[in-house]
Amino acid sequence: MLEKKIRLEHSHRILFTREVFAPANMTIRDLLMLDRPTKVPKVLVFADEHVVAATPGLADALRGYARAHAEVIDLAGDLVVLPGGEPCKNDFSLVQKCWEAVNDAMLDRHSYVFVIGGGAVLDLVCFAASTAHRGIRHVRFPTTTLSQGDGGVGVKNGVNYFGKKNWVGSFAVPYAVVNDFSFLESLPRRERRNGIIEAIKVSLIRDRAFFEEIESMADRLARLEQPALERVVQRSAELHVEHIATGGDPFELGSARPLDFGHWAAHKLEQITRFEVTHGEAVAIGMAVDLVYSVRKGILDEITARRVIALVRRIGFDIFHPGLLAEGHSGEPAILEGLEEFREHLGGEFTVTLVPRIGQKLEVHEMDRHLILEAMHELRGQALVGV
Repeated sequence: MLEKKIRLEHSHRILFTREVFAPANMTIRDLLMLDRPTKVPKVLVFADEHVVAATPGLADALRGYARAHAEVIDLAGDLVVLPGGEPCKNDFSLVQKCWEAVNDAMLDRHSYVFVIGGGAVLDLVCFAASTAHRGIRHVRFPTTTLSQGDGGVGVKNGVNYFGKKNWVGSFAVPYAVVNDFSFLESLPRRERRNGIIEAIKVSLIRDRAFFEEIESMADRLARLEQPALERVVQRSAELHVEHIATGGDPFELGSARPLDFGHWAAHKLEQITRFEVTHGEAVAIGMAVDLVYSVRKGILDEITARRVIALVRRIGFDIFHPGLLAEGHSGEPAILEGLEEFREHLGGEFTVTLVPRIGQKLEVHEMDRHLILEAMHELRGQALVGV
């Protein structure tokens, strides 16, 4: 068999700015000029209803920016407002609504879809954009700490189906990701805090120095001070993109998911609590489960585990939720069903990332269910006594 390999390259741009839709800000203008278009490209803008409510002048700002830079941007219709939060990914009619808006605006493959919002809306709209006309350029404007530091800077898009998270989706490299830190200022405290946990996660698997930097800023992060938050979100985004671009598996053809440390339990806990527990809160708990499990398995020393858990709690996250021990169909805790669901999510060999020491990762292909239960009971005890 004659085999010839051809290398394909993608540009994965991530930009940081403030007040991106102010006419004097050249970020969007410069982006649209990169391809040296022969005609003014159409741009259709979608936005999360929560962002629209928190930013009353957003639609006017978009129109003002388009007027100021009419030679490079042609707004194709009014702002399309969509419901935000995880429930939007459970409603497939919203995908159809996005397709209809793209069709009505007569976008083509030289057009752009802009989407402004949290991770769920980004997942939804970018899935629609990546499947319309086999892919329309999309630019993400994440507006939460979680989406700016993690979910919004990746190449995955999807919606929930069959009651399963991200069952329908696509891999598509965004034309650009624009992190506008000014969006973070209007977030509720709970949402401002959420993204810090993903920064801790990526530091644990990739960058010990960043973990120590987060420790040094713990009190400022606990107070949700904007400069500290911006620093953590930016470095988290950089590390996530570095992993996607250089980790050797950007489209997840293998079964390892290092960026999903703590996520097998987190995803199931979100389902068990019907998303009462936010993604960031669930990841904090999922990481705590895996850290204590690793100690009991002899993978991680107890001092390090306590150090990490202390940081998580110091910033304001819980390490236990009663949902961890909620009974499932089999009579054992439902959280353990998350192990098989995670294997199915991986689409191959069961692989969970654990941390043997700060800044390093270890892939394991089985987990001891008895030790997982012990870890959850230990965390319940720590939460009760405030250890």
